[in-house]
Amino acid sequence: MAELVPFAVPTESDKTLLVWELSSGPTAEALHNSLFTEFSQFGLLYSVRVFPNAAVARPGFYAIIKFYSARDAHRAQKACDRKQLFQKSPVKVRLGTRHKAVQHQALALNSFQCQELANYYFGFNGWSKRIIKLQELSDHEKRENEDIVAPLQKQSLKFFCALEVLLPSYACRSPGVGVAEEPVHELEEESGKIAVEYRPSEEIVDVRSEELHDLIQVSCISWKQSCQGEEEYLSDFSLEEDEFRLPKLD
Repeated sequence: MAELVPFAVPTESDKTLLVWELSSGPTAEALHNSLFTEFSQFGLLYSVRVFPNAAVARPGFYAIIKFYSARDAHRAQKACDRKQLFQKSPVKVRLGTRHKAVQHQALALNSFQCQELANYYFGFNGWSKRIIKLQELSDHEKRENEDIVAPLQKQSLKFFCALEVLLPSYACRSPGVGVAEEPVHELEEESGKIAVEYRPSEEIVDVRSEELHDLIQVSCISWKQSCQGEEEYLSDFSLEEDEFRLPKLD
């Protein structure tokens, strides 16, 4: 049966592996590299995170590994559990066991991750993209007139982009539009975060018309909010071994 792999941050428990009984000899960075090499043989990885064991436990490390595909995560768990892999003692590997009813807000991947995912499944030459239209929506004349009565912090820059993704091997194309907006004063102080909801569109509409009202939704989010969906909780795993206790991450 085919599996749907969305272009979104994987949060499902069946795509997440807990690996423990990792040796205390190597550094966390060395373990990260070894785990990435070992588990990437089963599929594309979203993240590998290594943590030291709690003070009350034996010295060593544990890791949380996220796959984009639940099928790949399942194969990796079956193949690697209680195997030595890259160390002298066997490691233990478990799939997440979060209840199916738990829902998480879908977080979009960044541009690099989207391209990495597309290259992995479609091949480096299996897809392409083209910008149909890029336009600044900021009204310069209106903004200059408002300089007299409005402070700088109320001004903003807004850009419209129409993009098309092509899959030549499947004779498939998907056009879509997006808008990004940010206050000028935030650009001067620090880079903010913009969330843009992308919805496929068969036709590229007039960017200044009212037709865009229900098509695009733009909202500002903080870096902390954008990372909340990626937090790992070890209570999502069912551990039968009584001799090992892992702390809940903050």
